[in-house]
Amino acid sequence: MITKAIIPVAGWGTRRLPITKIIEKSMLPVGNRPLVDYSVQELIKAGVKDIYMVISNVEPCQVQEFYKDNLALNQYLVDRGKEDRLALAKTLPDGVTIHYTVQDPAGKYGTAVPIALVVEEYRIDEPVLVFMGDDFIWNPEGESAAEALIKAAGENESAILGVEIDKNKVEKYGVLSAKDGRLVGVVEKPTPEEAPSNLINVSKYIMAPDLLDRIVKYVNEHDFGPQDQEYMVTDPIDEYIKDGGVMRVAPTTGEYLDGGSVEGWLHANNVVCGGKK
Repeated sequence: MITKAIIPVAGWGTRRLPITKIIEKSMLPVGNRPLVDYSVQELIKAGVKDIYMVISNVEPCQVQEFYKDNLALNQYLVDRGKEDRLALAKTLPDGVTIHYTVQDPAGKYGTAVPIALVVEEYRIDEPVLVFMGDDFIWNPEGESAAEALIKAAGENESAILGVEIDKNKVEKYGVLSAKDGRLVGVVEKPTPEEAPSNLINVSKYIMAPDLLDRIVKYVNEHDFGPQDQEYMVTDPIDEYIKDGGVMRVAPTTGEYLDGGSVEGWLHANNVVCGGKK
């Protein structure tokens, strides 16, 4: 059973300026909850007990504030006879712990970096779920992304989520190439004719210990400057697969909702709030 998950939520969210000057991107509201909480609650329902969030060194951290008890608010609700709202104010259930790792925004940058930071700090040597903090899969009537990944991955195997979309819209995404349920590679922004499937990569994974070790080495052994390239997690994943590592593909029919752009955030609110089914 997988009980650990990594969620990167550091970064300035520059695509969403100016609002991200005062609100962290992962805390932008979708409906009545912040973006990141959709992934947090999904992971908890799938059995995760330890969540490792990678945050920036800016204080106060809004993510931390959201997931800790607000004693003054709780007392206010009790004093005014609103105890029925205490459950809404409790954003993290008993038995679940969020651990925080600080990432320096001026340091190394890219999707591999926060994963490497957590693995090194907590010496993780078991499979973990890895979800980004500013998007989620909306599938209220079906299997969640976390459940699909856990179902697809064997013991100590890795897995990647593949979201089904119209093949005529694949040109904006990395498209999964698979054989016998195993990832062969990711084809970046292919034409519909060149696309190996209609499954897109949305950066939701289960990562086995040998892949985690490879990610740490990739980050530590390369010295990309800020003008060179990002430390992309897909690079060590490609090497892992070429060397015989197994990464299962977990398809989902859920809808990918992304708060990284204004248009995506508005669409996510529309979907979650019932404006579009």
